[in-house]
Amino acid sequence: MLKTLKKSILYCLFFLLSFSVKASFILIPMDEATQQNHLKAYGITYWALEKDFKASWLLNYRGGSFLLPDAAEIRKECQIRGVSFEILSDGQANQILDEISSPSQNMESVVLEKAPKIAVYTPKGKQPWDDAVTLVLTYAEIPFKAVYDEEVLTDQLLLYDWLHLHHEDFSGQYGKFFGAYRNAPWYIEQKKEAEALATKLGYSKVSEEKLAVAKKIRDFVIGGGFMFAMCSATDSFDIALSAEGVDICEPMFDGDESEANYQSKIDYSRTFAFKDYILERSPTVYEFSDIDMTTKRKMPMEKDYFTLMEYSAKWDPIPSMLCQNHTQLVKGFMGQTTAFDSERIKSHVLVMGENRFNGEARYIHGTKGKGMFTYFGGHDPEDYQHLVGDAPTVLDLHPNSPGYRLILNNVLFPAAKKKKQKT
Repeated sequence: MLKTLKKSILYCLFFLLSFSVKASFILIPMDEATQQNHLKAYGITYWALEKDFKASWLLNYRGGSFLLPDAAEIRKECQIRGVSFEILSDGQANQILDEISSPSQNMESVVLEKAPKIAVYTPKGKQPWDDAVTLVLTYAEIPFKAVYDEEVLTDQLLLYDWLHLHHEDFSGQYGKFFGAYRNAPWYIEQKKEAEALATKLGYSKVSEEKLAVAKKIRDFVIGGGFMFAMCSATDSFDIALSAEGVDICEPMFDGDESEANYQSKIDYSRTFAFKDYILERSPTVYEFSDIDMTTKRKMPMEKDYFTLMEYSAKWDPIPSMLCQNHTQLVKGFMGQTTAFDSERIKSHVLVMGENRFNGEARYIHGTKGKGMFTYFGGHDPEDYQHLVGDAPTVLDLHPNSPGYRLILNNVLFPAAKKKKQKT
């Protein structure tokens, strides 16, 4: 009888102990030492949100880790995609959350509510260059829809939460490729296609049609949308808005002369991020304005890095989310628009990544109406000087890329639960 009682007590203790350590959470660590595929980790979190699982973004905890409920299908998906994960008990998860909530720690737990609907503004035809955002969304297995001028002008952006601008030229100057590529078959064909599309949509010039598109995108942001742009889509977008009603295009672009003294007619109050810039008048110079630092910077490749800013995770969660990474030092990379001259950035815009030695900003963020925008200088975070015709980057070779992580931070942060601003 006594032996039976002892067995019963031992069984109960074993059962209680087993219950107490039962896994209840999955931690997807994002530190440098532990995570084998940072980029696909974002895809797992996005996938979990699509499946209506709850998720939390642990800002500044082990590189900005993700906390998900323990479920067999999440474990399986992590294993399939090669994403490192750790199993936590309730007690372990609560201990982490207690640490994060401490006023002495620059950390915060942000609830992610639902997967944002993503659109990528990109032309339908094949381009002689690739797009970093499209590459990383595909690699991370985050679904998106391609939209272009027709969709934008018919207000289809209302269907989406987040929009990326492909390396577009919104000024109507065909990317300023005229000097080097005017006789290239792809340039000639794209010019014809752009003119035909503008005519189809009821515009006499490509510059007028691109301005109309830029204004629709502006309204999307003002209404509460999130916009992300890289390379030439950043400055050309602002330039197009500031040049509304002013012809800045030379005859080879739109068939007639540019407006006399057009520089004096630029309205900087219409832009998102930039001010006081001087436009590049020559049609043969591969540059839009002096916003870009490409020709002004003196930086050898081996020393080309920029530093991410550190924000208060509890008081400034949005820039903190956008800067989550396993390193604060990110290697630089070039593009038609490589970086932004710090003197050309409006005072209300946050500079989240910069190279102070060069006086340049690489990664900036701001608000417009109810929405937000982020501009990221350069073309491809893992291809230092991507040239027209170069092969796309193979992200299997760069699964832990800090530069590509910044792109995915922007993709995911619209999912965050909205909080009232602290005062």
